[in-house]
Amino acid sequence: MTQVGGEWLSRASTQAVLAMLEQAGNAAFAVGGCVRNALLGAPVADVDIATDARPDTVVALAKAAGLKPVPTGIDHGTVTVVADGIGYEVTTFRADVETDGRRAVVRFSDTIDEDAARRDFTMNALYADARGAMRDPLNGLPDLQARRVRFIRDAGDRIREDYLRILRFFRFHAWYGDPEAGVDEDALAGIAANLDGLAALSAERIGHEITRLLSAPDPAPSVAVMEQVGVLARVLPGATSRMLVPLVALEERAALPPEPMRRLAVMGFFDARSLRLSKARQKHLDAYQSLISDSAGYAEIAYRHGAAMARGVAALRSASLGQPLPHDLGTQIAAGAGAKLPIRAQDLMPAFEGPALGDELRARERRWIESGFTLTKADLLK
Repeated sequence: MTQVGGEWLSRASTQAVLAMLEQAGNAAFAVGGCVRNALLGAPVADVDIATDARPDTVVALAKAAGLKPVPTGIDHGTVTVVADGIGYEVTTFRADVETDGRRAVVRFSDTIDEDAARRDFTMNALYADARGAMRDPLNGLPDLQARRVRFIRDAGDRIREDYLRILRFFRFHAWYGDPEAGVDEDALAGIAANLDGLAALSAERIGHEITRLLSAPDPAPSVAVMEQVGVLARVLPGATSRMLVPLVALEERAALPPEPMRRLAVMGFFDARSLRLSKARQKHLDAYQSLISDSAGYAEIAYRHGAAMARGVAALRSASLGQPLPHDLGTQIAAGAGAKLPIRAQDLMPAFEGPALGDELRARERRWIESGFTLTKADLLK
Protein backbone atom coordinates (compact mmCIF):
# COMPACT_ATOMS: atom_id res chain seq x y z
CA MET A 1 0.00 0.00 0.00
CA THR A 2 1.29 3.44 -0.95
CA GLN A 3 2.14 5.61 2.03
CA VAL A 4 1.78 9.38 2.13
CA GLY A 5 3.84 11.47 4.51
CA GLY A 6 5.12 14.89 5.28
CA GLU A 7 5.20 17.58 7.93
CA TRP A 8 1.65 18.61 7.06
CA LEU A 9 0.29 15.15 7.97
CA SER A 10 2.32 14.63 11.14
CA ARG A 11 1.53 18.14 12.36
CA ALA A 12 -0.32 18.04 15.68
CA SER A 13 -3.22 20.15 14.39
CA THR A 14 -3.79 17.86 11.38
CA GLN A 15 -3.74 14.81 13.59
CA ALA A 16 -6.11 16.47 16.04
CA VAL A 17 -8.75 17.11 13.36
CA LEU A 18 -8.46 13.61 11.90
CA ALA A 19 -8.56 12.04 15.39
CA MET A 20 -11.61 14.12 16.31
CA LEU A 21 -13.50 12.37 13.50
CA GLU A 22 -12.00 8.89 13.69
CA GLN A 23 -12.43 8.50 17.45
CA ALA A 24 -16.16 9.12 17.01
CA GLY A 25 -16.35 6.27 14.50
CA ASN A 26 -16.27 8.38 11.34
CA ALA A 27 -14.13 8.02 8.25
CA ALA A 28 -11.59 10.83 7.87
CA PHE A 29 -9.14 11.38 5.02
CA ALA A 30 -6.88 14.14 3.84
CA VAL A 31 -7.80 14.60 0.20
CA GLY A 32 -6.88 16.34 -3.01
CA GLY A 33 -4.02 18.77 -3.35
CA CYS A 34 -2.24 17.92 -0.11
CA VAL A 35 -2.03 14.23 -1.01
CA ARG A 36 -1.17 14.93 -4.65
CA ASN A 37 1.62 17.37 -3.79
CA ALA A 38 3.03 15.16 -1.05
CA LEU A 39 3.36 12.29 -3.51
CA LEU A 40 5.05 14.62 -6.02
CA GLY A 41 7.39 16.07 -3.41
CA ALA A 42 5.85 19.51 -3.97
CA PRO A 43 4.99 22.01 -1.21
CA VAL A 44 1.67 21.52 0.57
CA ALA A 45 -0.26 24.65 1.43
CA ASP A 46 -3.78 23.78 2.57
CA VAL A 47 -5.05 20.49 3.97
CA ASP A 48 -8.61 19.50 3.05
CA ILE A 49 -10.35 16.67 4.85
CA ALA A 50 -13.19 14.46 3.63
CA THR A 51 -15.44 12.53 6.00
CA ASP A 52 -18.71 10.64 6.15
CA ALA A 53 -19.72 12.72 9.19
CA ARG A 54 -22.52 15.20 8.50
CA PRO A 55 -21.77 18.92 8.99
CA ASP A 56 -23.71 19.23 12.25
CA THR A 57 -21.77 16.26 13.60
CA VAL A 58 -18.48 17.89 12.58
CA VAL A 59 -19.48 21.07 14.40
CA ALA A 60 -20.42 19.16 17.55
CA LEU A 61 -17.25 17.05 17.51
CA ALA A 62 -15.04 20.09 16.99
CA LYS A 63 -16.58 21.91 19.94
CA ALA A 64 -16.22 18.83 22.12
CA ALA A 65 -12.54 18.54 21.17
CA GLY A 66 -11.87 22.18 22.03
CA LEU A 67 -11.46 23.18 18.39
CA LYS A 68 -13.22 26.04 16.62
CA PRO A 69 -15.78 25.16 13.92
CA VAL A 70 -16.67 27.84 11.35
CA PRO A 71 -19.64 27.06 9.03
CA THR A 72 -17.99 28.44 5.89
CA GLY A 73 -20.00 26.31 3.45
CA ILE A 74 -22.23 24.23 5.63
CA ASP A 75 -25.05 23.95 3.06
CA HIS A 76 -22.60 22.20 0.76
CA GLY A 77 -21.12 20.14 3.55
CA THR A 78 -18.06 22.19 4.46
CA VAL A 79 -17.07 23.25 7.97
CA THR A 80 -13.72 24.96 8.56
CA VAL A 81 -12.21 23.54 11.74
CA VAL A 82 -9.51 25.74 13.26
CA ALA A 83 -6.79 23.93 15.22
CA ASP A 84 -3.69 25.71 16.53
CA GLY A 85 -4.60 28.70 14.36
CA ILE A 86 -4.71 26.60 11.16
CA GLY A 87 -7.95 26.21 9.22
CA TYR A 88 -8.93 22.79 7.86
CA GLU A 89 -11.85 22.52 5.45
CA VAL A 90 -13.74 19.43 6.56
CA THR A 91 -16.29 18.39 3.94
CA THR A 92 -18.83 15.61 4.07
CA PHE A 93 -18.64 13.00 1.29
CA ARG A 94 -20.85 14.29 -1.50
CA ALA A 95 -22.43 13.34 -4.81
CA ASP A 96 -23.78 15.79 -7.38
CA VAL A 97 -27.53 15.75 -7.88
CA GLU A 98 -27.79 18.63 -10.35
CA THR A 99 -25.30 20.96 -12.04
CA ASP A 100 -25.65 24.04 -14.27
CA GLY A 101 -22.06 24.57 -15.38
CA ARG A 102 -21.22 26.82 -12.43
CA ARG A 103 -22.82 25.43 -9.27
CA ALA A 104 -23.91 22.02 -8.09
CA VAL A 105 -26.77 20.78 -5.97
CA VAL A 106 -25.32 18.01 -3.83
CA ARG A 107 -26.50 15.26 -1.55
CA PHE A 108 -24.38 13.90 1.24
CA SER A 109 -22.91 10.45 0.79
CA ASP A 110 -21.54 7.70 2.98
CA THR A 111 -18.98 6.35 0.52
CA ILE A 112 -15.57 7.49 -0.58
CA ASP A 113 -16.27 6.13 -4.07
CA GLU A 114 -19.13 8.56 -4.67
CA ASP A 115 -17.09 11.42 -3.26
CA ALA A 116 -14.20 10.62 -5.58
CA ALA A 117 -16.44 10.35 -8.64
CA ARG A 118 -17.60 13.97 -8.38
CA ARG A 119 -14.07 15.42 -8.44
CA ASP A 120 -12.40 16.82 -11.55
CA PHE A 121 -9.13 14.99 -12.26
CA THR A 122 -7.96 11.54 -11.29
CA MET A 123 -4.85 12.97 -9.59
CA ASN A 124 -7.15 14.95 -7.27
CA ALA A 125 -9.14 11.90 -6.15
CA LEU A 126 -6.42 10.57 -3.84
CA TYR A 127 -7.06 10.17 -0.11
CA ALA A 128 -4.84 9.48 2.90
CA ASP A 129 -5.81 8.60 6.46
CA ALA A 130 -4.12 9.83 9.63
CA ARG A 131 -1.43 7.16 9.35
CA GLY A 132 -0.61 8.03 5.75
CA ALA A 133 -2.27 4.98 4.19
CA MET A 134 -3.50 6.04 0.76
CA ARG A 135 -6.88 5.25 -0.77
CA ASP A 136 -7.17 5.48 -4.56
CA PRO A 137 -10.75 4.62 -5.54
CA LEU A 138 -10.39 5.71 -9.18
CA ASN A 139 -6.84 4.48 -9.86
CA GLY A 140 -5.49 8.01 -10.12
CA LEU A 141 -2.02 7.20 -8.78
CA PRO A 142 -0.67 5.90 -12.13
CA ASP A 143 -1.83 9.14 -13.77
CA LEU A 144 -0.09 11.19 -11.11
CA GLN A 145 3.11 9.18 -11.42
CA ALA A 146 3.05 9.67 -15.20
CA ARG A 147 2.18 13.36 -14.71
CA ARG A 148 -0.90 12.79 -16.84
CA VAL A 149 -3.77 15.21 -16.20
CA ARG A 150 -6.94 13.28 -16.95
CA PHE A 151 -10.59 13.99 -16.26
CA ILE A 152 -12.50 11.49 -14.14
CA ARG A 153 -14.52 9.26 -16.45
CA ASP A 154 -16.11 11.28 -19.29
CA ALA A 155 -14.36 14.61 -19.85
CA GLY A 156 -17.42 16.28 -21.38
CA ASP A 157 -19.59 15.34 -18.42
CA ARG A 158 -17.04 16.71 -15.94
CA ILE A 159 -16.74 19.95 -17.93
CA ARG A 160 -20.48 20.52 -18.19
CA GLU A 161 -20.70 20.23 -14.41
CA ASP A 162 -18.43 23.28 -14.12
CA TYR A 163 -17.01 25.00 -17.21
CA LEU A 164 -14.18 26.46 -15.15
CA ARG A 165 -12.68 22.97 -15.32
CA ILE A 166 -11.54 23.81 -18.85
CA LEU A 167 -9.17 26.43 -17.46
CA ARG A 168 -8.30 24.29 -14.45
CA PHE A 169 -7.24 21.53 -16.84
CA PHE A 170 -4.66 23.77 -18.49
CA ARG A 171 -3.49 25.15 -15.14
CA PHE A 172 -2.97 21.63 -13.81
CA HIS A 173 -1.20 20.61 -16.99
CA ALA A 174 1.14 23.59 -16.62
CA TRP A 175 1.94 22.77 -12.99
CA TYR A 176 1.79 18.98 -12.89
CA GLY A 177 1.68 17.64 -16.44
CA ASP A 178 4.51 16.19 -18.50
CA PRO A 179 4.91 18.53 -21.49
CA GLU A 180 6.88 15.87 -23.37
CA ALA A 181 3.94 13.44 -23.17
CA GLY A 182 1.46 15.87 -24.72
CA VAL A 183 -2.11 16.47 -23.62
CA ASP A 184 -4.79 13.87 -22.97
CA GLU A 185 -6.80 13.49 -26.20
CA ASP A 186 -10.10 12.73 -24.46
CA ALA A 187 -9.71 15.90 -22.43
CA LEU A 188 -9.08 17.99 -25.55
CA ALA A 189 -12.10 16.50 -27.28
CA GLY A 190 -14.30 17.31 -24.30
CA ILE A 191 -12.92 20.85 -24.13
CA ALA A 192 -13.36 21.51 -27.86
CA ALA A 193 -16.99 20.37 -27.67
CA ASN A 194 -17.79 22.69 -24.77
CA LEU A 195 -16.07 25.99 -25.59
CA ASP A 196 -19.36 27.90 -25.52
CA GLY A 197 -19.64 27.14 -21.81
CA LEU A 198 -16.75 29.51 -21.10
CA ALA A 199 -19.13 32.42 -21.71
CA ALA A 200 -21.00 31.47 -18.53
CA LEU A 201 -17.96 32.04 -16.32
CA SER A 202 -17.50 35.25 -14.37
CA ALA A 203 -14.55 37.51 -15.13
CA GLU A 204 -13.29 37.00 -11.57
CA ARG A 205 -13.13 33.21 -11.93
CA ILE A 206 -11.39 33.45 -15.29
CA GLY A 207 -8.90 36.01 -14.00
CA HIS A 208 -8.10 33.87 -10.97
CA GLU A 209 -7.40 30.77 -13.07
CA ILE A 210 -5.38 32.64 -15.71
CA THR A 211 -3.21 34.23 -13.02
CA ARG A 212 -2.52 30.87 -11.40
CA LEU A 213 -1.81 29.27 -14.78
CA LEU A 214 0.67 31.98 -15.77
CA SER A 215 2.40 31.67 -12.39
CA ALA A 216 3.61 28.17 -13.30
CA PRO A 217 7.34 27.79 -13.94
CA ASP A 218 6.70 27.21 -17.66
CA PRO A 219 3.11 27.69 -18.82
CA ALA A 220 4.07 28.02 -22.51
CA PRO A 221 3.22 24.45 -23.63
CA SER A 222 -0.19 24.58 -21.96
CA VAL A 223 -0.99 28.05 -23.32
CA ALA A 224 0.00 26.93 -26.81
CA VAL A 225 -2.53 24.09 -26.62
CA MET A 226 -5.13 26.51 -25.27
CA GLU A 227 -4.58 28.61 -28.37
CA GLN A 228 -4.76 25.63 -30.74
CA VAL A 229 -8.03 24.33 -29.31
CA GLY A 230 -9.69 27.78 -29.25
CA VAL A 231 -9.75 28.44 -25.51
CA LEU A 232 -7.30 31.35 -25.51
CA ALA A 233 -9.36 33.43 -27.95
CA ARG A 234 -12.43 32.97 -25.74
CA VAL A 235 -10.86 34.09 -22.47
CA LEU A 236 -8.06 36.44 -23.61
CA PRO A 237 -9.19 37.98 -26.92
CA GLY A 238 -6.24 39.12 -29.03
CA ALA A 239 -3.66 37.24 -26.98
CA THR A 240 -1.15 34.86 -28.57
CA SER A 241 1.25 32.30 -27.15
CA ARG A 242 3.93 32.98 -29.78
CA MET A 243 6.30 35.04 -27.61
CA LEU A 244 5.77 33.11 -24.40
CA VAL A 245 8.38 30.42 -25.13
CA PRO A 246 11.27 32.86 -25.64
CA LEU A 247 10.14 34.98 -22.69
CA VAL A 248 10.23 32.01 -20.30
CA ALA A 249 13.72 31.10 -21.51
CA LEU A 250 14.91 34.69 -21.03
CA GLU A 251 13.34 34.85 -17.57
CA GLU A 252 15.44 31.87 -16.55
CA ARG A 253 18.61 33.52 -17.82
CA ALA A 254 17.79 36.77 -16.04
CA ALA A 255 16.94 34.89 -12.79
CA LEU A 256 13.41 36.28 -12.87
CA PRO A 257 10.68 34.45 -10.94
CA PRO A 258 7.43 33.73 -12.81
CA GLU A 259 5.24 36.83 -13.01
CA PRO A 260 1.78 36.52 -14.61
CA MET A 261 1.44 40.19 -15.62
CA ARG A 262 4.76 40.12 -17.48
CA ARG A 263 3.57 37.05 -19.32
CA LEU A 264 0.22 38.62 -20.15
CA ALA A 265 2.09 41.60 -21.57
CA VAL A 266 4.22 39.47 -23.92
CA MET A 267 1.06 37.67 -25.04
CA GLY A 268 -0.37 40.99 -26.18
CA PHE A 269 -3.12 41.18 -23.56
CA PHE A 270 -3.21 44.41 -21.61
CA ASP A 271 -6.66 44.74 -20.02
CA ALA A 272 -6.44 43.26 -16.55
CA ARG A 273 -9.62 45.18 -15.70
CA SER A 274 -11.64 42.86 -17.94
CA LEU A 275 -10.43 39.98 -15.75
CA ARG A 276 -11.37 41.87 -12.57
CA LEU A 277 -7.78 41.69 -11.35
CA SER A 278 -6.56 43.95 -8.59
CA LYS A 279 -5.51 47.56 -9.15
CA ALA A 280 -1.96 46.57 -8.24
CA ARG A 281 -1.89 43.92 -10.97
CA GLN A 282 -3.36 46.35 -13.49
CA LYS A 283 -0.72 48.92 -12.58
CA HIS A 284 1.98 46.29 -13.03
CA LEU A 285 0.59 45.27 -16.41
CA ASP A 286 0.31 48.91 -17.51
CA ALA A 287 3.96 49.47 -16.60
CA TYR A 288 5.09 46.52 -18.68
CA GLN A 289 2.91 47.62 -21.58
CA SER A 290 4.28 51.16 -21.64
CA LEU A 291 7.92 50.21 -21.07
CA ILE A 292 8.19 47.52 -23.75
CA SER A 293 8.33 50.15 -26.48
CA ASP A 294 9.52 53.09 -24.39
CA SER A 295 12.90 54.62 -25.19
CA ALA A 296 14.05 54.54 -21.57
CA GLY A 297 17.24 52.60 -20.92
CA TYR A 298 17.48 49.88 -18.32
CA ALA A 299 19.38 52.09 -15.90
CA GLU A 300 16.56 54.63 -15.96
CA ILE A 301 13.90 51.92 -15.62
CA ALA A 302 15.77 50.50 -12.62
CA TYR A 303 15.97 53.99 -11.11
CA ARG A 304 12.27 54.70 -11.58
CA HIS A 305 10.73 51.24 -11.16
CA GLY A 306 13.31 49.01 -9.48
CA ALA A 307 15.76 46.36 -10.63
CA ALA A 308 13.16 43.58 -10.98
CA MET A 309 11.04 45.66 -13.34
CA ALA A 310 14.12 46.55 -15.41
CA ARG A 311 15.06 42.88 -15.76
CA GLY A 312 11.48 42.05 -16.67
CA VAL A 313 11.30 44.73 -19.33
CA ALA A 314 14.64 43.55 -20.74
CA ALA A 315 13.24 40.03 -21.05
CA LEU A 316 10.07 41.36 -22.70
CA ARG A 317 11.94 43.48 -25.21
CA SER A 318 14.38 40.71 -26.08
CA ALA A 319 11.57 38.15 -26.48
CA SER A 320 9.59 40.52 -28.71
CA LEU A 321 12.62 41.25 -30.91
CA GLY A 322 14.00 37.72 -30.93
CA GLN A 323 17.27 38.90 -29.43
CA PRO A 324 19.41 37.82 -26.47
CA LEU A 325 19.55 39.86 -23.30
CA PRO A 326 22.06 42.76 -23.39
CA HIS A 327 25.49 41.54 -22.29
CA ASP A 328 25.85 44.47 -19.87
CA LEU A 329 22.30 44.32 -18.49
CA GLY A 330 23.48 43.79 -14.93
CA THR A 331 25.81 46.79 -15.10
CA GLN A 332 23.08 49.03 -16.52
CA ILE A 333 20.58 48.00 -13.87
CA ALA A 334 23.09 48.40 -11.05
CA ALA A 335 23.83 51.94 -12.19
CA GLY A 336 20.23 53.02 -11.80
CA ALA A 337 18.85 50.80 -9.05
CA GLY A 338 20.72 52.51 -6.24
CA ALA A 339 20.76 56.03 -7.67
CA LYS A 340 19.14 58.91 -5.78
CA LEU A 341 18.58 62.35 -7.27
CA PRO A 342 20.97 64.71 -5.41
CA ILE A 343 18.57 67.68 -5.42
CA ARG A 344 15.07 68.33 -4.15
CA ALA A 345 12.42 70.84 -5.07
CA GLN A 346 13.42 73.02 -2.10
CA ASP A 347 16.88 73.45 -3.60
CA LEU A 348 15.35 75.32 -6.57
CA MET A 349 13.19 77.69 -4.52
CA PRO A 350 12.46 80.56 -4.52
CA ALA A 351 13.91 81.00 -8.01
CA PHE A 352 11.21 78.64 -9.30
CA GLU A 353 7.67 78.20 -8.01
CA GLY A 354 4.42 76.53 -9.02
CA PRO A 355 4.34 74.55 -12.28
CA ALA A 356 7.70 76.01 -13.30
CA LEU A 357 9.28 74.39 -10.24
CA GLY A 358 8.15 70.92 -11.30
CA ASP A 359 9.26 71.49 -14.88
CA GLU A 360 12.69 72.65 -13.77
CA LEU A 361 13.18 69.76 -11.37
CA ARG A 362 12.25 67.26 -14.08
CA ALA A 363 14.61 68.94 -16.58
CA ARG A 364 17.54 68.72 -14.16
CA GLU A 365 16.64 65.14 -13.30
CA ARG A 366 16.77 64.38 -17.03
CA ARG A 367 20.27 65.90 -17.27
CA TRP A 368 21.36 63.83 -14.30
CA ILE A 369 20.00 60.59 -15.82
CA GLU A 370 21.62 61.33 -19.19
CA SER A 371 24.95 61.88 -17.41
CA GLY A 372 24.78 58.30 -16.18
CA PHE A 373 23.75 59.52 -12.72
CA THR A 374 27.16 61.19 -12.31
CA LEU A 375 26.25 64.88 -11.98
CA THR A 376 26.59 66.16 -8.42
CA LYS A 377 24.29 68.47 -6.52
CA ALA A 378 26.61 71.36 -7.29
CA ASP A 379 26.53 70.49 -10.98
CA LEU A 380 22.75 70.39 -11.02
CA LEU A 381 22.37 73.71 -9.20
CA LYS A 382 24.61 75.68 -11.55
